[in-house]
Amino acid sequence: EVQLQASGGGLVQAGGSLRLSCVASGFSFNTYSMSWWRQGPGKEREGVSCINSVDGRTHYSDARFSTSIDSSKTTSYLQMDSLEPGDTAVYYCAAGKGRCGDPTYTDYWGRGTLVTVSS
Repeated sequence: EVQLQASGGGLVQAGGSLRLSCVASGFSFNTYSMSWWRQGPGKEREGVSCINSVDGRTHYSDARFSTSIDSSKTTSYLQMDSLEPGDTAVYYCAAGKGRCGDPTYTDYWGRGTLVTVSS
């Protein structure tokens, strides 16, 4: 069974940092692109980051964020620095066989973890 378990969310003050984790299982982790998405209150889901399965190149929606993987732990990380109240959202991890941006790069979704940034 494919599973993507996100964790690491919580309450943080503006200017602080968080690192989210997504533990993957049930598929060939090293051949999949891993991406992070978020959905804030009253907003649509938007892409945050992606790391390509083919070349490991990363893509970000914001310079304050970065993503990495630990293959030995089949885990994807999203590092978030200089957080702002506007970053408050449920953050989701996703996985797919395609490159970032391909139709198949979000084949699987996790349930997400809540990040709340206070003023």
